[in-house]
Amino acid sequence: MKPPFADPHYREPPDRKSMHGRIVRDLGMRIVSGDLKPGDRLPGEATLCADYEVSRPVLREATRVLVAKGLVMSRQRAGATVRAQSDWHLLDPDVLYWLIQSRPQGEFVQTLLTVRRIFEPAAAALAAQVASDAELDGIASAFAAMEAAPTPEALLEPDLAFHRRIAEATGNALLAYIGNMLSLALRESIKLSSRHPDTHALSLPRHKAILTALQHRDPLGARQATLVQLDETLGDLSEVLEVASCIQDSLTDTDLRRD
Repeated sequence: MKPPFADPHYREPPDRKSMHGRIVRDLGMRIVSGDLKPGDRLPGEATLCADYEVSRPVLREATRVLVAKGLVMSRQRAGATVRAQSDWHLLDPDVLYWLIQSRPQGEFVQTLLTVRRIFEPAAAALAAQVASDAELDGIASAFAAMEAAPTPEALLEPDLAFHRRIAEATGNALLAYIGNMLSLALRESIKLSSRHPDTHALSLPRHKAILTALQHRDPLGARQATLVQLDETLGDLSEVLEVASCIQDSLTDTDLRRD
């Protein structure tokens, strides 16, 4: 819930839970975006308590959450200090979301696809070897839902389920966990690629090739089909980002001419 309402004089009563979450979100975004850099100290307790109009226990609980996410270290009397990015828990859903929100789209796409190229082909190859018939049926069911999706927006959830079920079908709990954690970033990537005018027609054959290789218990085929899907997805996303960049440039030029 956003604090400002239509009446500028209205102030939401401070709720312990919502204020705690707001502090975590605000400080987390400042850290992940680089506004607060590694080695920087967070503002003092007195300052933050005054800024957010909360008690010290609420603030300290928010700090403990940031510590648990690897973003800060806290020492008695020394305050909380921002940690290096290598210490952040990047698969934490909040940290991952803040990263997505604070990075340029092109940078986010490149980072995510690099990770996907390492993870997904190997997961598909393993799933082709060890998946149970029931797990393959689950992947096929997700693909059928993709086929039935009437709009690019409706394609999102079954597409996510398709990839998540492949990770689960590896029989490796850690791989399944990583696949689930990547779903948040993948969701944003799919939303972006859905802006491509041919997203439905392009996406289905690529995923069908992966499914067919899995059903044939063909690990090499599953790996290759996944690589092809990722490479072509990069092409789609590049087109979308190029169009978005051209539109932004056009709007900027128009604004400059008006000035």
